[in-house]
Amino acid sequence: MPMQPWFSDAKLGIFVHYGVYAVDGVPESWAFYDGRVSREQYFGQLAGFTAARYDPDAWARLFARAGARYAVLTARHHDGVALWDTAQQGLSVARDTPAGRDLVGGYADALRAHGLRVGLYYSHSDWSHPDYATVRHPSPAGGTAGIPVNDSRFSAPEQGAEDPAAWRRYLAYRDAQVRELTTRYRPDLLWFDGEWERSAEQWGIDALADDILAVTPQAVLNARMLHRGDYATPEQGVPLVAPDGPWELCLTVNDSWGFQPQDHRHKSVGQLVRYLAETVGAGGNLLLDVGPREDGTITPEQADRLEGLGAWTARHAPAVYGTSAGLPPGHHYGPSTLSADRRTLYLTCFDPPRETVSVRGLRNAVRRATVLGTGTEVGHHVTGGLHDVPGVLWIDAPAPRDVDPYATVLALELDGELELYRGTGRD
Repeated sequence: MPMQPWFSDAKLGIFVHYGVYAVDGVPESWAFYDGRVSREQYFGQLAGFTAARYDPDAWARLFARAGARYAVLTARHHDGVALWDTAQQGLSVARDTPAGRDLVGGYADALRAHGLRVGLYYSHSDWSHPDYATVRHPSPAGGTAGIPVNDSRFSAPEQGAEDPAAWRRYLAYRDAQVRELTTRYRPDLLWFDGEWERSAEQWGIDALADDILAVTPQAVLNARMLHRGDYATPEQGVPLVAPDGPWELCLTVNDSWGFQPQDHRHKSVGQLVRYLAETVGAGGNLLLDVGPREDGTITPEQADRLEGLGAWTARHAPAVYGTSAGLPPGHHYGPSTLSADRRTLYLTCFDPPRETVSVRGLRNAVRRATVLGTGTEVGHHVTGGLHDVPGVLWIDAPAPRDVDPYATVLALELDGELELYRGTGRD
């Protein structure tokens, strides 16, 4: 299936890591896998998960104000605890916690009511399922992503203790759960994880993808569906070289995916604006993560940052949504984006411009230059240039009243589709 155009146009999504790990505020799933807490302690959190103040409509309204066009909820993390009332063997908040209900349906309905696309996260791995740790990854050096996987009792059996029949039962369970998600909630995007623990053949990736697309043919799949994925998913740092094709940067607001009350290292609104501008300028989407408390509320620190980011995106929407990657490095000191018709170039300036902003290698004439968000026109002129080599475009610095507190964007209306000089000059 061709990539769905809505994804590359959306630019900003919200990742929501919500689960029983928020009760004690421990790292999601990894806390017991790595031995930071015992398995008994970790799953003891089931008794404290209430979702007492869970309001998916409030989430959706906040995400829309943040400028997001989609969201992704952890329907089931590696711990195997489903956030919906699954009919399959395994843990779920509907039958194993005081929450006692499906949390995915309301989320999907609320997002759609506010015009957001629905994404669901699902881990191939399930470290609590009795049939999961029954086969070993075929690579002795590590898993699909180079991560060692054969040395944990939660993910692999002892050498020689493999049980292929149990593994087939596990795949049937996983496939049935994914089918529940697709048939009940019709997600626009499925965000898989845990793929490193088995090979594509062991996972039965082709059969799973075919089953998903048979039910939801327009669904977008991330790269953790391996060779059947539609887009790349780097984490926690803007790539210096953008992946080929569509991609999405997964980034936490603080340092944690789920709710961890001791983690106060929240990125500022200005830093989040930079992450968004740099990601979009390189042709990607930003999937910004929040971790609600166990009762379902998002902390004020995280909500305030989403609101601040949304205020900036609202002022600069034409430079964000529906754009493509702008100028390659070396043409402008900062990220840039290009309108869909390739006739408007948006230059982002993180620091207040002094005297001028320059662009090198631009073949086009500039018809008009304005400050996005205020509409104020600024002067511009070209100096130099020889034969095939264009001169340098100089754009007058905006007045202080037109400078944005986080990032100022200049809109250059070109005389045609963007043309760049990429040569080395006259010999």
